[in-house]
This record gives sequence, structure tokens and C-alpha cells, in this order.
Amino acid sequence: MSVRTVYRDIKALLEQGVPISFEQPKGYFIVQGYFLPPVSFSSDEANALLIMERLVSSFADKSILTNYTTALNKVKAVLKNSQKEKLELLNESIKFQLRHEMLNDEFDHLSALQNAISIQCMIEIDYQNQNSESSKREVEPIGLIFYAFNWHLIGWCHLRNEYRDFRVSRIIAVRCLDTPFRKKDHMKMSEYMKFLPVDY
Repeated sequence: MSVRTVYRDIKALLEQGVPISFEQPKGYFIVQGYFLPPVSFSSDEANALLIMERLVSSFADKSILTNYTTALNKVKAVLKNSQKEKLELLNESIKFQLRHEMLNDEFDHLSALQNAISIQCMIEIDYQNQNSESSKREVEPIGLIFYAFNWHLIGWCHLRNEYRDFRVSRIIAVRCLDTPFRKKDHMKMSEYMKFLPVDY
């Protein structure tokens, strides 16, 4: 571990309100009497997270499922033994059945797209349309919508100079360009949804 990493971690703890002090030759330490608040979940909260895992595994991609499973394992780690046993029993008792053709999770772009949307960073995507024609696009991603049993990325396409709907399962690769949006007045997703080819 580098000294720079240690300083970064100390700064992160201070920003979270953890009282850190320094004393020669002892070094840095957490002020005596401070305890991290315990993380606890009720059985109902844990059960809700478990059933959401079934939905995530059916309607998200590999990147989201990996992150969700990691988070759920952290939740399981702080449960009491009796709660863990009940959760495992419930886990075996919940099934989610969809026709295979409805599932379209053989991609892992959702986490990267979520990040780009949240930091308003331009991305470059390699995209293949329904006719198997490939193109490279610079896109300002403004949102994700799940409809017609597929995730869709909505973004301003600089190639077409208009908003476009990209089916995420047809995105071959995503690269964050570390470039802020150039367009300043993006449409709200609630407005864009009015143009979707589905009847809500």
C-alpha cells in the first residue's frame, strides 16, 4: 500500500465524519469512544432484497447482476444466523420463469452506461443495428429505459445530430471519452418517453 493511498483513505474517513487524530510517534488513529454505527436489516428488508435479485437476474445485464450479488452478499454477512437460514430457505422457494427468447442479458454495459449518465460524460459506442450493420457513434447518454423486454439507451447522437434509441444488447463496446456533454439543453426523459413506440 502506498503512502498516497493511506492519505486518500484517511481523507475519505474524515469526509464521512469519522474523527481521525494524529500523535507522534503513534501516528493516525480513530478518536477513542467512536464506534461505527452497526448495519442491521430486518428479515422483511432482507427478503425484499432477495426477491429483487430474481428480477435483476432476469431484467438486467451481467454488470448489474455482479454488482447486485456483491451488495447482497454484504447484506447476508451482517445477518444473524437464524435470519441467514430463513433467507436460504426462501431463496430455494422463489423462482422466476420467463421464456428464453424474452431474456436478453448477454451483455455487460449497463453499469458503464449508468456511470456515464450520472457524470454527464460523452461515450463512444460500437453499435450493430437490426440489419447487422455496424457503426461507431459518439453519444451524450441521457437515460436508460426498459421496454419491449429490452434495455434501451437514449442519447444525443453526434453522427445523426438528433436523439437516438440504442438497444443496449446491440452495443458491442462502450468507451467513456472523459469529455463533458457539448449539448447544454437536453430533453428530460419523461418527455422522451412520450415518443416511444409503445402504449403505456
